[in-house]
Amino acid sequence: MKRGHDLSGVMKFATSPAWGEHLGEALGDHLGLAMEEFDFEADELADIVGDHWAGVLWGCAFEDLLTRTIEPGDRNIVDDYIRRRGWNESGPTKIYLRALRSSVMSLHEVSEVEPGSGFLVRDLIQGSEPLRVSERSASQTLKQWDRIGARVVQVGGKHLLSGGVLSFTMEAAEAIVADLRRSKGKRSPQTALNLDADDLAALPALISTAWLFDVVPRTMGPASIPTLHNSDGEEVMFHRVRFPFARGVTQALVGERLDTLPALQRETTHFWNWLGEKPNGKAKSTGRMAWVVTMADGTPVLGNVELKGCALMLAVTSAERAKRGTALINDALAGLVGSPLTTIETVEQAMAARAEGLTSSAPAPAIARDCQDFRVRPGG
Repeated sequence: MKRGHDLSGVMKFATSPAWGEHLGEALGDHLGLAMEEFDFEADELADIVGDHWAGVLWGCAFEDLLTRTIEPGDRNIVDDYIRRRGWNESGPTKIYLRALRSSVMSLHEVSEVEPGSGFLVRDLIQGSEPLRVSERSASQTLKQWDRIGARVVQVGGKHLLSGGVLSFTMEAAEAIVADLRRSKGKRSPQTALNLDADDLAALPALISTAWLFDVVPRTMGPASIPTLHNSDGEEVMFHRVRFPFARGVTQALVGERLDTLPALQRETTHFWNWLGEKPNGKAKSTGRMAWVVTMADGTPVLGNVELKGCALMLAVTSAERAKRGTALINDALAGLVGSPLTTIETVEQAMAARAEGLTSSAPAPAIARDCQDFRVRPGG
């Protein structure tokens, strides 16, 4: 919190039975939407945004509580604290607490920074005239046109920043103001928003939430993809094995040979499912993420075989299946196909390719005439 004003007493008071529930509600208002959206718990916040920003966010919620009027009885924690514990507080601290009680959190633009002295802040939401803030420490780090979510507190004729100061990117700050304008039907930047008391009371939680929605996705990074296993317990790694036809071999000839394999079930003129053995009873859970494809009766599908142009394509989900499938095809099509070529793709690569549209369906290549369904005639 703010240097020069010891708020440890009121912080402890905020966790007492009389106010602990209300502090929890304030924290929920500031953190709850982001926790739900990005699936994290309050005790994980520091790991995500760092200890400093986790403390700042707690401070924003705490300062919000200091301004709230609690029903029934129009109770306020600052009034209650000063009445009960004020005898043990310094005069400057009580003055500062009362200033916080009547303060409003908003989004500000920083300008005319004088390091070690202060700077100007302009309220981007309420549109008031710039104020000169006396602030030694923050003036050392803030730069011209920085955007901050903060409370400007007037104490002894000077304007100060409270302890809860959130730094915003320009884009995130503009998005907050634009959303507020849309919600109020104010399209022109020159038109005042004219926020009422309820709107102003909602700003602190809105600003904290907007900060989290901007920062958390960047700090958490892309979601990690769990290791997947197929029905044989093998780690999923997509393998595509291409068997080129030998000279003069047709799809019809290869298809006839494939139909002799009990493990292959023809689905179309050019496509077969490679089937495993149907398990007896209900499969036991392994506790691992599974990538399992089955027929309607529960028979596992080990892979697919497809005829494309002058080649046979075997698609499977593991290195082990690629080895078994290659042996199966080589034995069945001896003399009809050449040496296979294998391409491998991880789950992450497959997902990235799909996101970029690289795996979208495309027309199958035209079948070369010498691979069409004609028999090769001896001496022909």
